[in-house]
Amino acid sequence: MHESRNRSRTLELRTGSLDGSVSMVRHLDEIALDGVDVVLCDLDGCLVAGDHVFDGVDALFRRAGERLHIVSNNSADTAETLCERLAALGVDILPDRVWLAGEQTIRHVARTLPRASVSIYGALPLRALAAQLGLRFGAPRPDIVVLARDEEFNIKRLAQILAELDGGARLIVTNADASHPGIDGRPIPETGALLAAVRACLPDLDYSVFGKPAAALGRLALERAGVEASRALFVGDNPETDGAVAAALGMPFAHVVRGVSRGASASFATTQMAEARS
Repeated sequence: MHESRNRSRTLELRTGSLDGSVSMVRHLDEIALDGVDVVLCDLDGCLVAGDHVFDGVDALFRRAGERLHIVSNNSADTAETLCERLAALGVDILPDRVWLAGEQTIRHVARTLPRASVSIYGALPLRALAAQLGLRFGAPRPDIVVLARDEEFNIKRLAQILAELDGGARLIVTNADASHPGIDGRPIPETGALLAAVRACLPDLDYSVFGKPAAALGRLALERAGVEASRALFVGDNPETDGAVAAALGMPFAHVVRGVSRGASASFATTQMAEARS
């Protein structure tokens, strides 16, 4: 954890390894999986965009089988709720091969700070999971504030977060992406945009970020698979988050290039990470 994303669409992928080699392919089903024991794959902008599944996803899932794990900065779902939504799109994967920034942030807090008092700004699945894991709500001065993708975020909630932080709460952010790509290429606001609002009021704020580009999600997937990073492949559309995880863990990275730049979001996330570490 660091301190302080239409079936009819064709994808272009750039597959690069740690030695700098790059090959270009047009379809997901052209990614070579020989010698790969586990495939860690991003979700938004890579496999799906909204309710649209990209071309080649079915073939990739068939070829990779149980080797494929989703590693995503999704901070609204748990693995169970995401798998239900993906199944409705015809994409089938078991929850034990899905690693999400929001869910794993909650699990991290419950594991390292059992029975902590928390305020969670995020979707119902995360709040329900926190309660299930024994975290406590409603304290006037919570120990932890978790900031996730909160679609009900507003000025009142911002003021409440500021008051809780002023009262001594520690801020943990699920992910720092400002946005993820929609099907039309337009940015969909993400947790990092909410973090920016908090930091506009508290520019010197110390906080932690659990999701990519931190390596924790990828490491959890490798541990579950029982596979060394040298026998793994990371597939994603954002070199500054997905690629950074691959580099940190020492695995090749297949960069999905859709013709829609992730630069603004990625640069924002990278800046947030650097400032959180400083």
